[in-house]
Amino acid sequence: MVTKNPRPKTVAGYIAFAPRPARQKLRKMRACIRSAAPSASESLKWGMPAYSLRRILVIFGAFKHHIGFYPTSSAIQAFRKELAKFTFAKGSVQFPLDEPLPVTLIRRIVVFRVRESVQQDKKWRT
Repeated sequence: MVTKNPRPKTVAGYIAFAPRPARQKLRKMRACIRSAAPSASESLKWGMPAYSLRRILVIFGAFKHHIGFYPTSSAIQAFRKELAKFTFAKGSVQFPLDEPLPVTLIRRIVVFRVRESVQQDKKWRT
């Protein structure tokens, strides 16, 4: 009987099961996000690492040739010029595995998402 690898249940497990070439970048991505949003909770959403502060802030995942980063469409729009050298879409950006991870930019995007989340939540509080 052939058994599949179990699905990771933690972000550390996700990184451990990721393709070897991506692991170091995933660790850097995780550390960057955690330092930029220290009060955010860490979990897996849709099978990928996710960080939430009342709402999902960012998600990332490993792929064959890149790290996918999903900071929402508002963040992509706000950092459009700085993301121009990467492949990006409405709510996602691809960081190639064969290039350095832009940790300063990632940190700025996460801080933007934290600020955006707090401001949006203020509108609904009484």
